[in-house]
Amino acid sequence: MNRNTTTVAKLLGVVVFMGGLAWASVPLYDWFCRVTGFGGTTSVAEAGSDEILDRTITIKFDASLERGMPWEFRPVQREMEIRIGETGLAFYEAYNPTDQVVAGQASYNVAPYAAGGYFTKIDCFCFEYQVLQPGERVTMPVSFFVDPEIVNDADGKHAQHITLSYTFHVTDVEEDTALLAPSESGGVN
Repeated sequence: MNRNTTTVAKLLGVVVFMGGLAWASVPLYDWFCRVTGFGGTTSVAEAGSDEILDRTITIKFDASLERGMPWEFRPVQREMEIRIGETGLAFYEAYNPTDQVVAGQASYNVAPYAAGGYFTKIDCFCFEYQVLQPGERVTMPVSFFVDPEIVNDADGKHAQHITLSYTFHVTDVEEDTALLAPSESGGVN
Protein backbone atom coordinates (compact mmCIF):
# COMPACT_ATOMS: atom_id res chain seq x y z
CA MET A 1 0.00 0.00 0.00
CA ASN A 2 1.24 3.43 -0.78
CA ARG A 3 1.23 6.27 1.66
CA ASN A 4 -1.90 8.01 0.23
CA THR A 5 -3.95 4.80 0.39
CA THR A 6 -2.90 4.22 4.00
CA THR A 7 -3.85 7.79 4.95
CA VAL A 8 -7.26 7.49 3.25
CA ALA A 9 -7.89 4.13 4.97
CA LYS A 10 -7.02 5.60 8.37
CA LEU A 11 -9.23 8.65 7.81
CA LEU A 12 -12.08 6.44 6.65
CA GLY A 13 -11.61 4.31 9.79
CA VAL A 14 -11.78 7.44 11.98
CA VAL A 15 -14.96 8.61 10.21
CA VAL A 16 -16.63 5.19 10.63
CA PHE A 17 -15.55 5.03 14.30
CA MET A 18 -16.86 8.54 15.02
CA GLY A 19 -20.12 7.74 13.22
CA GLY A 20 -20.49 4.61 15.35
CA LEU A 21 -19.92 6.62 18.52
CA ALA A 22 -22.47 9.22 17.44
CA TRP A 23 -25.00 6.49 16.67
CA ALA A 24 -24.43 4.76 20.02
CA SER A 25 -24.22 7.90 22.15
CA VAL A 26 -27.96 8.35 22.74
CA PRO A 27 -28.68 4.79 23.92
CA LEU A 28 -25.47 4.72 25.98
CA TYR A 29 -26.27 8.06 27.63
CA ASP A 30 -29.84 6.90 28.31
CA TRP A 31 -28.52 3.69 29.88
CA PHE A 32 -25.98 5.62 31.96
CA CYS A 33 -28.66 8.02 33.26
CA ARG A 34 -31.06 5.21 34.16
CA VAL A 35 -28.38 3.25 36.02
CA THR A 36 -26.91 6.20 37.93
CA GLY A 37 -29.88 8.58 38.20
CA PHE A 38 -27.67 11.21 36.56
CA GLY A 39 -29.57 14.27 35.38
CA GLY A 40 -32.63 13.40 37.43
CA THR A 41 -33.42 10.20 35.56
CA THR A 42 -35.65 7.94 37.61
CA SER A 43 -35.54 4.20 38.25
CA VAL A 44 -38.28 1.73 37.32
CA ALA A 45 -39.57 -1.19 39.42
CA GLU A 46 -42.20 -3.90 39.02
CA ALA A 47 -43.58 -3.39 42.55
CA GLY A 48 -43.37 -1.08 45.53
CA SER A 49 -40.70 -1.06 48.22
CA ASP A 50 -40.57 -3.75 50.90
CA GLU A 51 -39.42 -1.19 53.46
CA ILE A 52 -41.32 1.93 54.55
CA LEU A 53 -39.58 4.42 56.83
CA ASP A 54 -41.16 6.80 59.35
CA ARG A 55 -39.47 9.75 57.63
CA THR A 56 -41.62 11.67 55.16
CA ILE A 57 -40.72 13.57 52.02
CA THR A 58 -42.74 16.01 49.93
CA ILE A 59 -43.21 15.19 46.26
CA LYS A 60 -43.98 18.17 44.02
CA PHE A 61 -45.45 17.80 40.55
CA ASP A 62 -44.71 19.97 37.54
CA ALA A 63 -46.00 19.93 33.95
CA SER A 64 -44.99 21.73 30.79
CA LEU A 65 -45.45 21.49 27.04
CA GLU A 66 -42.94 21.58 24.24
CA ARG A 67 -43.38 24.58 21.95
CA GLY A 68 -45.99 23.67 19.36
CA MET A 69 -47.72 21.02 21.49
CA PRO A 70 -51.39 22.06 21.35
CA TRP A 71 -52.56 20.19 24.46
CA GLU A 72 -53.34 21.55 27.88
CA PHE A 73 -51.41 19.56 30.49
CA ARG A 74 -51.28 19.89 34.28
CA PRO A 75 -50.85 17.91 37.49
CA VAL A 76 -54.14 17.22 39.27
CA GLN A 77 -52.46 18.04 42.60
CA ARG A 78 -49.32 20.14 43.03
CA GLU A 79 -47.73 18.16 45.87
CA MET A 80 -48.14 15.29 48.31
CA GLU A 81 -46.33 14.12 51.39
CA ILE A 82 -45.47 10.42 51.60
CA ARG A 83 -43.32 8.25 53.79
CA ILE A 84 -40.05 7.14 52.21
CA GLY A 85 -40.68 3.69 50.70
CA GLU A 86 -44.46 4.17 50.60
CA THR A 87 -46.13 3.85 47.19
CA GLY A 88 -47.62 7.12 45.98
CA LEU A 89 -50.21 7.62 43.26
CA ALA A 90 -50.50 10.93 41.44
CA PHE A 91 -52.49 12.03 38.42
CA TYR A 92 -51.89 14.37 35.52
CA GLU A 93 -54.58 15.68 33.20
CA ALA A 94 -54.23 16.25 29.46
CA TYR A 95 -56.74 17.87 27.12
CA ASN A 96 -56.67 18.11 23.33
CA PRO A 97 -58.61 21.29 22.43
CA THR A 98 -57.95 20.88 18.69
CA ASP A 99 -60.09 19.30 16.00
CA GLN A 100 -57.29 16.83 15.14
CA VAL A 101 -55.92 13.64 16.65
CA VAL A 102 -52.67 14.53 18.45
CA ALA A 103 -50.12 12.00 19.71
CA GLY A 104 -47.66 12.89 22.45
CA GLN A 105 -44.83 11.45 24.49
CA ALA A 106 -43.84 12.70 27.93
CA SER A 107 -40.22 13.12 28.92
CA TYR A 108 -39.44 13.47 32.60
CA ASN A 109 -36.83 14.27 35.19
CA VAL A 110 -36.48 14.65 38.91
CA ALA A 111 -34.93 17.46 40.93
CA PRO A 112 -32.74 17.56 42.90
CA TYR A 113 -30.57 15.39 40.67
CA ALA A 114 -29.18 13.54 43.70
CA ALA A 115 -32.67 12.09 44.25
CA GLY A 116 -33.07 10.85 40.65
CA GLY A 117 -31.70 7.38 41.28
CA TYR A 118 -33.93 6.95 44.34
CA PHE A 119 -37.21 8.08 42.78
CA THR A 120 -38.68 4.86 41.41
CA LYS A 121 -41.66 4.59 39.09
CA ILE A 122 -43.82 1.50 39.15
CA ASP A 123 -46.20 2.54 36.39
CA CYS A 124 -46.42 5.75 34.39
CA PHE A 125 -48.24 7.29 31.46
CA CYS A 126 -44.79 8.37 30.26
CA PHE A 127 -43.88 4.77 29.41
CA GLU A 128 -46.16 4.88 26.33
CA TYR A 129 -47.30 7.25 23.62
CA GLN A 130 -50.54 9.04 24.46
CA VAL A 131 -53.04 9.66 21.67
CA LEU A 132 -55.87 12.11 22.29
CA GLN A 133 -58.83 12.48 20.00
CA PRO A 134 -60.24 15.95 19.22
CA GLY A 135 -61.73 17.42 22.41
CA GLU A 136 -60.63 14.44 24.52
CA ARG A 137 -59.62 14.95 28.17
CA VAL A 138 -57.85 12.18 30.08
CA THR A 139 -56.50 11.64 33.58
CA MET A 140 -53.19 9.76 33.56
CA PRO A 141 -51.68 8.03 36.62
CA VAL A 142 -48.12 7.65 37.81
CA SER A 143 -47.33 5.31 40.72
CA PHE A 144 -43.99 5.64 42.45
CA PHE A 145 -41.97 5.40 45.65
CA VAL A 146 -38.80 6.91 47.04
CA ASP A 147 -36.25 4.18 47.66
CA PRO A 148 -35.35 4.02 51.38
CA GLU A 149 -31.65 3.87 50.37
CA ILE A 150 -31.88 7.64 49.84
CA VAL A 151 -31.28 8.11 53.57
CA ASN A 152 -27.85 6.46 53.19
CA ASP A 153 -26.77 8.68 50.27
CA ALA A 154 -24.43 11.55 51.19
CA ASP A 155 -26.34 14.03 49.00
CA GLY A 156 -29.79 12.46 48.79
CA LYS A 157 -30.39 12.14 52.52
CA HIS A 158 -30.72 15.92 52.84
CA ALA A 159 -33.54 16.21 50.30
CA GLN A 160 -36.69 17.59 51.93
CA HIS A 161 -38.69 17.49 48.70
CA ILE A 162 -38.46 15.99 45.23
CA THR A 163 -39.96 17.58 42.14
CA LEU A 164 -41.22 15.28 39.37
CA SER A 165 -41.40 17.19 36.09
CA TYR A 166 -42.97 16.12 32.80
CA THR A 167 -42.82 17.79 29.41
CA PHE A 168 -45.14 16.56 26.66
CA HIS A 169 -43.81 16.56 23.11
CA VAL A 170 -45.75 16.15 19.85
CA THR A 171 -44.98 12.72 18.41
CA ASP A 172 -45.25 11.66 14.81
CA VAL A 173 -47.13 8.41 14.98
CA GLU A 174 -47.72 6.49 11.77
CA GLU A 175 -51.27 6.64 10.48
CA ASP A 176 -52.09 3.33 12.15
CA THR A 177 -55.88 3.16 12.37
CA ALA A 178 -55.75 0.96 15.49
CA LEU A 179 -53.60 3.51 17.32
CA LEU A 180 -55.44 6.61 16.16
CA ALA A 181 -58.98 5.24 16.49
CA PRO A 182 -60.90 6.18 19.63
CA SER A 183 -60.72 3.50 22.30
CA GLU A 184 -63.87 1.75 23.46
CA SER A 185 -63.42 3.15 26.96
CA GLY A 186 -63.12 6.70 25.64
CA GLY A 187 -59.63 7.05 27.11
CA VAL A 188 -56.12 6.90 25.82
CA ASN A 189 -55.15 3.95 23.64
